[in-house]
Amino acid sequence: MQKLFTFPQTIVIVLSLLVAVTLWLGTTTPAMAQAAPNLASSSGGGLFGLKIFVGNQPTNLGVDDGKLAPCPDTPNCVSSQSSDDHKIEPLTFNTTPDEAFAKLKRILESSDRATIISQAPDYLYAEFSSKILGFVDDVEFYLDRDNHLIHTRSASRLGESDLGVNRKRIEGIRAELQDAGNT
Repeated sequence: MQKLFTFPQTIVIVLSLLVAVTLWLGTTTPAMAQAAPNLASSSGGGLFGLKIFVGNQPTNLGVDDGKLAPCPDTPNCVSSQSSDDHKIEPLTFNTTPDEAFAKLKRILESSDRATIISQAPDYLYAEFSSKILGFVDDVEFYLDRDNHLIHTRSASRLGESDLGVNRKRIEGIRAELQDAGNT
């Protein structure tokens, strides 16, 4: 019997498939999990609860003079304060700013792959982990009370492409806010 692949080739193929599936399964909001319930996880991300590809937390997080950090040159980031290909519309609301931000916080808390790391009256920072390999994305929200907007930035820590996961995540959160009557 002839072998199709050597052992090292098999390992590379399996790891490549795991990475591809991880990126594909990167949907993170409860609405997305409800649409595909068999993809939901209570482990917080990572194969068997292990976070393999965590990366380092960025040092440029937070709000500086009303601005979130700009996106890097890689395509794995979206920001409502960008003017290039990274641009995504900010979240809007027609309730009070405090009610909208409280609802956003509840949405994040109900996500099985999100962990709120820090919060302030006008700022939320959460880490989202992918289901299989535990890739971590950093997601920030800044409440612009004067303009009735919630600015957002969602960026992958590792890799070049996210296959649109960060954009899908923010659009999923936007849909949940709309379902709650906040927009």
